[in-house]
Amino acid sequence: MEWYEALGLLLGTIVLLMAIGMPVALAFLAANIAGAWIFMGGERGVMLLLNNGFGALTKYALVPIPLFLLMGEIFFHTGLGARMFNAIDRLLGRLPGRLSYVTVLGGTAFSTLSGSSMGSTALLGSLMVPEMNHRGYKKHMSIGPILGTGGLAIIIPPSALAVLLATLAQIDVAALLIAGIIPGLLLATFYIATITLQTRLDPSAAPAYEVEVMSAGKKIQLLITDVVPMIGVMVLIIVLMIKGIVTPSEAAAFGALGVLILAVVYRCLTLDAMKKSLTGALRVTLMAYLIVFGSATFSQLLAFSGASRGLVTWATGFDLEPFAMLAVMFAVLLLLGMFMEQISMMLLTVPIFFPLAQTLGFDLVWFGLIMLLALEISFTTPPFGLLLFVMKGVSPPDTTMRDIYSAAIPFIICSLLLVFLLAMFPSLALWLPGLN
Repeated sequence: MEWYEALGLLLGTIVLLMAIGMPVALAFLAANIAGAWIFMGGERGVMLLLNNGFGALTKYALVPIPLFLLMGEIFFHTGLGARMFNAIDRLLGRLPGRLSYVTVLGGTAFSTLSGSSMGSTALLGSLMVPEMNHRGYKKHMSIGPILGTGGLAIIIPPSALAVLLATLAQIDVAALLIAGIIPGLLLATFYIATITLQTRLDPSAAPAYEVEVMSAGKKIQLLITDVVPMIGVMVLIIVLMIKGIVTPSEAAAFGALGVLILAVVYRCLTLDAMKKSLTGALRVTLMAYLIVFGSATFSQLLAFSGASRGLVTWATGFDLEPFAMLAVMFAVLLLLGMFMEQISMMLLTVPIFFPLAQTLGFDLVWFGLIMLLALEISFTTPPFGLLLFVMKGVSPPDTTMRDIYSAAIPFIICSLLLVFLLAMFPSLALWLPGLN
């Protein structure tokens, strides 16, 4: 069987199973078992494939995923996240468009910890949009920043999705996490500049309203009690990883322990909150582990059938410049984002794109960061980005898809600008990992 026939058979089976409603992880597993039977010699091949898949689940690199997720779940269910949101809101005072800034700053912290763009968008949409509408904010000032926070969350550590991508691609987890720090801060700057420009061009888009006047001492006290401890946990684990003092797994453990201690100190750790936190983290972790199992077996099948080697040979035979090929892969991810969620996209593309990127001479950590940004941009790209429909579901009834599209576009432009800068100046991503 030719490589393209093998690839078409594997991908076609997966797409067919997904189309009839089978969960993504199970669709990959079923297609992998069928492929092993065909390409690896029947029952013996299936057993070999399954053994290799279970072996992939024993990797130490997977440990940060449940711990980062538990960290985020505790942060949310204990009310520490809401406490930080409220504090940032009060500290910004009468700043024009301050609720938009609160959404970017507080939403990024929550989204980073939660590891779920869809979950954080649903939460922020239900919490912030009604309040901003009540204050007279125009729709693009309330919806746009919420859609933008996902781009920050996916690259600023601790990002569970970045850990999963690094594990699937078999690259250094710590390097990929650290690589996102400078680009993440740069993207946050772009977002803040966008909000500032929008409020300057149209002051009525974010009307001013009376707020409690606080003394400098009160502001410092609020900052120290309600913001610094929460942000401090994230900063601490990032610094420990940069300095090489701890591994990503140890950093995730310290992070989860830090948030747990904060919940005890603030007397908000209840049995119900802990139960919800453990349940939420366990549910997402099981899904992630099924994805890793499917990806490991799928990659092996692609290699065994000759599909991956044939695809790389075919793709590099077009005599395209490496960056032109990068643009093609980026466009494929944008297209897939209209129909699939991020983990499914990673499962489908990582076994194909990373060998191709290595053949083209790209640094794989840098390419991983580009891919993370592409995954997030695809989620908010009109007309079918999945986050756009999540936002529609939690927005007020009078919100149209046109409103959501127009709100998303400025923040998509910011993310695309960052991708361009990373392509021109790879050191933006690679300088910090190089210090480790």
